Amino acid sequence: MDKASIEAYLHQHIPLSAAMHAQVELLAAEQVILSAPLAPNINHRDTVFGGSASTLAILAAWTLVHTRLQRAGIPARVVIQRHSMSYDKPIIGTFYACCVLSDLSAWQRFETILQRKGRARIGMQVRLESRAEPVGQFSGDFVAINV
Repeated sequence: MDKASIEAYLHQHIPLSAAMHAQVELLAAEQVILSAPLAPNINHRDTVFGGSASTLAILAAWTLVHTRLQRAGIPARVVIQRHSMSYDKPIIGTFYACCVLSDLSAWQRFETILQRKGRARIGMQVRLESRAEPVGQFSGDFVAINV
């Protein structure tokens, strides 16, 4: 699984990611960074539409969960259960959603519960950045269900 194949997967299965021109900047075992340009995500104030910022954050966290499960050979469907978003600064250019798996023990518990019960939930955090500055924070719970 590489950046190009996961980006193609996102664009095919989550068409909004293609409309946003979302790109996979980094795809690693414990980190995902997605980006999107201002133009297709602009609002009436010439800044990034809040829904686009939230969507990119959801996509980054979802991608990290999805790809980690694939690497582990665990077939599961991943969906978002709930989230909260804070917008700290207006975004006036290309923006990035950076999701890092910082708690490996929480991931191990998540995998164990998923394999044992067929369903598990994990919390994920995403930092939004633009022009090398933090511009927002995302926190969300994702549920994986064995298929």
